[in-house]
Amino acid sequence: MAEDKKEKHPQNQINIELSEEVAEGIYSNLAMIAHSNSEFVIDFIRLMPGVPKARVKSRVIITPEHAKRLLAALSDNIDKYEHTFGPIKQTTDMPKFPMNFGGAVGEA
Repeated sequence: MAEDKKEKHPQNQINIELSEEVAEGIYSNLAMIAHSNSEFVIDFIRLMPGVPKARVKSRVIITPEHAKRLLAALSDNIDKYEHTFGPIKQTTDMPKFPMNFGGAVGEA
């Protein structure tokens, strides 16, 4: 009988909970990565047009082993994306934001 219960609930299964707040996500258009001998730190940053200061919106700290797994998973997903939607265009230029979003500058 104990054998039947093990088959219904595999030992390698992980239940992952996603709250509504986290599910909304955080927009980021820049990432900066640093590392030490024991961890990788990935800062996700949002640059806004016309604002000279950018803010880190989220920081993720992972082990080197998980960084390598993330690299492999991201590479696999990029390959699948490009197979479906075509090559991702990439430039070496920094993003260029208009200083006033293309409209008149207002005051509040």
